[in-house]
Amino acid sequence: MISRLDPLDQKLLDDFQRDFPLVERPFAKMAEETGVDEETILDRLKQLKETGRISRVGATVRPNTAGVSTLAAMAVPRERIETVAAQVGAEPGVNHSYLREDEMNLWFVATAPDNETLEASLERIRATTGLLVLDLRLVRPFNIDLGFSLKGQHKSLMTRDAPDLTILQESDRPILHALSQGLKLDPRPFAQLGNDLGQSEADLIARIKTLAKAGILTRIGVIVRHRSVGWTSNAMVVWDIPEDRISEAGTALAQHPGITLCYQRLIVPGLWPYRLYSMIHARDRAEAETILDGARALPPLRSISHKALYSLRCFKQTGATLARTDGKAA
Repeated sequence: MISRLDPLDQKLLDDFQRDFPLVERPFAKMAEETGVDEETILDRLKQLKETGRISRVGATVRPNTAGVSTLAAMAVPRERIETVAAQVGAEPGVNHSYLREDEMNLWFVATAPDNETLEASLERIRATTGLLVLDLRLVRPFNIDLGFSLKGQHKSLMTRDAPDLTILQESDRPILHALSQGLKLDPRPFAQLGNDLGQSEADLIARIKTLAKAGILTRIGVIVRHRSVGWTSNAMVVWDIPEDRISEAGTALAQHPGITLCYQRLIVPGLWPYRLYSMIHARDRAEAETILDGARALPPLRSISHKALYSLRCFKQTGATLARTDGKAA
């Protein structure tokens, strides 16, 4: 649990989920802010990564900017869960995969440099498993940050403006891919990354600042594995809401304390009618249900049919795949 962590570890997990210092020695800056030395910060972050409490120190890239992505769902027979989850996880583009409480029980996120590559990945999963895969593309994000206080302070999260896609260049793709995979835990991580990419440290830092300001990067910082630090009752709540009420409902839901993600996705007529999605991350089911009760009481969501799909198991959680391996240009 977060309350049982060393105070320094707790501060690193709770205070540095975003606004990572974009300077030559970012970990020295973090050390200055926490009252310890740079070596201690690096050692603690390495331990947190080794013990699975964080996945990386890096960035999250706004969906469908540098690449394309989708949320997908499958109804997998119970006796095949292990096998099918392994088959899904073997796809390089699959970066998140969860077992959830529902007939549609296996959910995964797949990312690729382009739509053709993504479609091929989904088709391989269909062919390998022999099962239907629902392709639930993002229509509109209301909040896609997923950075929140681990101290139990449920606050409203700010929604973000649309990203400025005009600034994107093909040369940004390897930068975004590297940030999605995570920076090296080295005193000068941007010098290391610049070395790998053939760029100067100063130019790389400047470009990352530009990508962040444009909203291509949703946040830069410590990426926490929430289940490993006590936030084990996590539910994806899906809402069967009419199209003409999405904007009002999504805006209200995204600002409701305790809602950590909120977005609109495509429906699958006759199979999956849910347009609005929200995530609740809580320490136990009672806390999650309290948050959900508050969301249900919001005027745009009263009497709206919905389902809470609690996560039972995480099969895979990595950074998104944005780099090309086929040599194609964008």
